Amino acid sequence: MAMGKYSRVDGKKSSGYGLTITIVLIVSLCLVGAWMFMSSWSAPTESIDFSANERTKDVDTTTKSDFKSEEVDRGSKSFSDEKNDETEVVTETNEEKTDPEKSGEENSGEKIESGEGKKEFDDKNGDGDRKDGEGEKDTESESDEAKQKEKTQLEESSEENKSEDGNGTEENTGESEENAEKKSEENAGETEESTEKSKDVFPAGDQAEITKESSTGSGAWSTQLVESQNEKKAQVSSIKWKVCNVTAGPDYIPCLDNWQAIRKLHSTKHYEHRERHCPEESPRCLVSLPEGYKRSIKWPKSREKIWYTNVPHTKLAEVKGHQNWVKMSGEYLTFPGGGTQFKNGALHYIDFLQESYPDIAWGNRTRVILDVGCGVASFGGYLFDRDVLALSFAPKDEHEAQVQFALERGIPAMSNVMGTKRLPFPGSVFDLIHCARCRVPWHIEGGKLLLELNRALRPGGFFVWSATPVYRKTEEDVGIWKAMSKLTKAMCWKLMTIKKDELNEVGAAIYQKPMSNKCYNERSQNEPPLCKDSDDQNAAWNVPLEACMHKVTEDSSKRGAVWPESWPERVETVPQWLDSQEGVYGKPAQEDFTADHERWKTIVSKSYLNGMGIDWSYVRNVMDMRAVYGGFAAALKDLKLWVMNVVPIDSPDTLPIIYERGLFGIYHDWCESFSTYPRTYDLLHADHLFSSLKKRCNLVGVMAEVDRILRPQGTFIVRDDMETIGEIEKMVKSMKWNVRMTHSKDGEGLLSVQKSWWRPTEAETIQSAIA
Repeated sequence: MAMGKYSRVDGKKSSGYGLTITIVLIVSLCLVGAWMFMSSWSAPTESIDFSANERTKDVDTTTKSDFKSEEVDRGSKSFSDEKNDETEVVTETNEEKTDPEKSGEENSGEKIESGEGKKEFDDKNGDGDRKDGEGEKDTESESDEAKQKEKTQLEESSEENKSEDGNGTEENTGESEENAEKKSEENAGETEESTEKSKDVFPAGDQAEITKESSTGSGAWSTQLVESQNEKKAQVSSIKWKVCNVTAGPDYIPCLDNWQAIRKLHSTKHYEHRERHCPEESPRCLVSLPEGYKRSIKWPKSREKIWYTNVPHTKLAEVKGHQNWVKMSGEYLTFPGGGTQFKNGALHYIDFLQESYPDIAWGNRTRVILDVGCGVASFGGYLFDRDVLALSFAPKDEHEAQVQFALERGIPAMSNVMGTKRLPFPGSVFDLIHCARCRVPWHIEGGKLLLELNRALRPGGFFVWSATPVYRKTEEDVGIWKAMSKLTKAMCWKLMTIKKDELNEVGAAIYQKPMSNKCYNERSQNEPPLCKDSDDQNAAWNVPLEACMHKVTEDSSKRGAVWPESWPERVETVPQWLDSQEGVYGKPAQEDFTADHERWKTIVSKSYLNGMGIDWSYVRNVMDMRAVYGGFAAALKDLKLWVMNVVPIDSPDTLPIIYERGLFGIYHDWCESFSTYPRTYDLLHADHLFSSLKKRCNLVGVMAEVDRILRPQGTFIVRDDMETIGEIEKMVKSMKWNVRMTHSKDGEGLLSVQKSWWRPTEAETIQSAIA
């Protein structure tokens, strides 16, 4: 009837016209149906293609559950297929559990990570760095099992502190961790549930439109993802840097110049005022430069002289000039190479110790040493000529700027003190520990401080004590010598020799730590006592000192039972005691070690040394801000430089491996300032540090610390995911640093920048740092 109403012409019905209309309508309906069918079928595909292959500048619609499944896929392939071509990337999956706030950065080279694993690149030509004949993917995906086997320093130290406290905090911690896990599971469940609901609520055609709206940001509704990302970017782009107004001025060390905390100390008897007291919030200001500051003199000339304007302190020259520590000479501070115990030069003193006890074997058996109370570190500075790495430390201000002098000269040193806490090193790692008039009262309070050296000293290692009680006969010196003799005998240290240096008119006593427990078991008195079996000698971050000794490892399959290979073979030798462990990257630890070593050799030789425009003649003091096996430092071993390997406290505790290789390093929490003076390092290297770090602390404060410890004209190399690279790049640009290279591939990026001389004009007063 309805069609008949519109099928009349001049009041008459036309069957031919009606038939035509009928056919047209049928065809139209078929076309409409086909279009609807195609629309409903193609919408999900369009959505999937978008999420897998495209990123807008501001929004990434991938959900947290999508990222998690992607990381699992990537982790399952890491180091698993030996027939695949080797790739360069290292990304630990437990550190890269993707934050739901992740989004794409404003970088044309950025791509979302695929389930096949992140691929690295050759920094020079964009091709993946590959090692011919190698077939292993160096993707650094740390499984949960590996994480359990490789404890972090944070876990070790926390457990050690809990065992000492014994107050039930472990239970509370367990509860909080359980709650955190529950919340994490609930959040993940909510994300998955919301994703499922969105698929159910919207028909296929409507879903495509919603995807387009949220992807382009043109919809009426914003998302928390977009809002949070935009705010974070706005905060980074709106950073207004200021100069730190502090009492220490250009020498400001936040954790050592916290006068608010120092004034509240109940006692300074054990040098508590020289220990770390970090402000509650890391400073976000930039440290000023000394007036007339110049680029540091190149090594090895820097060992003999530095610019006075760079470290404008003369007190030490006035007090110690007669001992050939340091002297003023026009626009330079000069270092004749002397010290309190070696007025006639460090090299003569070094040879004197070797002649006194040949088994020391500098640069062969003895490679890594600790120098306590270092002065201006001339001893360590000249040990480089013997292929020995000496890490020197002394308290800040005990002798004005002594550690700063050492660092400006290009000699490894740090501000630290033997006070109430363990030194930030693992147990049983130093081949030799040296004390030349270091002014530490080893014999008091049950020998607590000497027992701390015993913890850090490798079984079979030497303690060299060159101090007045060894060779002078005053009443005080004789009393100290008797007390030390009694203490070292009770500690089972064997006095190997006492020799006198006729030229310098000093003497040295050389002790050796036992390599077995026989002496400990035969002692008539348990004094000093042996540590409890539960006491972890590697736990060192903020752990109180305890007057006890750890048993020596006698099992040859355990670390410490066998002396490492001689240098330089030991840097490439896989420690045998790694055989039973799982590596950081998921493979057996020995294979992990080898793959990491080869990877960094390739990266350094192909990219860093030749493809990044770095003038390595100006590079002397280097830091690897997140060392794993020390592969980066090992790859640089033939250059005239040294590398401070930092193992973050929330990373797998691989620092003992680094020492086993004949390298050195330290534990540190990058949410706090490092215990060094400003303008210490020529090059800072951070491999996948910041993407993990930003989950715990504000990156603005961390970048202010990076600026503090890096010298003007110094190089900063960052390898990380593209989102993090984008954040770091914006911050360094806001500090007017020069971006030398950016590169990206498969969601991974590299950034190389050079610090400028720029300093802000406005100042910010840091109340905690006002004396």
